[in-house]
Amino acid sequence: MQVAVVTFDGFNELDSFIASALINRCRADGLEAFITTPTPVVTSMNGVEVTGQRPMEFVTDADVVLVGSGVKTRDVVADDRLVSRLVLDPARQLIGAQCSGALVLARLGLLEGMPACTDLTSRPFVEARGVTVLDAPFHAEGNIATAGGCLASQYLATWVITRTLGEAAARAAIEYVAPVGEKQATVEHALRAVHAGEVALP
Repeated sequence: MQVAVVTFDGFNELDSFIASALINRCRADGLEAFITTPTPVVTSMNGVEVTGQRPMEFVTDADVVLVGSGVKTRDVVADDRLVSRLVLDPARQLIGAQCSGALVLARLGLLEGMPACTDLTSRPFVEARGVTVLDAPFHAEGNIATAGGCLASQYLATWVITRTLGEAAARAAIEYVAPVGEKQATVEHALRAVHAGEVALP
């Protein structure tokens, strides 16, 4: 199973790298994440240049697509040509968005009829697209999830791993990266956040 971590120019390193690093703890179990970019090289909001592992068209074939956040997301959603490259299928794929990535999902029409999570800066822009924003770190309905706040990217990763490999795999991945002396508490906190934010569809 392959995960596209969509990473645009001006991206937030925490959003893309935490999710991809956590998911890649599960490579041996057949789940692998790839930094997926619209151009061969993208530059983060702090000037870090990263070479994409997969081109944007990879999102069509990926089993999971996570749309990262950044300081240029409003430019992204205003670019019809760029948005047209994001061909997603929520019936077949797990689709998540981190912080301002919710703007991208809204632009694609994937948040119609459901609330979303995002960061405080992006909130008014997501609301302007007719989406109700929750005061929560994570929300999922069916195959679509959103997370708000940079460190909530761990919840997106937890959701992906739980949905694809099961809770035991998610526990193992989180425990590995959790702070020493806080491992069990970190695992339980992440799973609680995901379970609390999940809404079962009829």
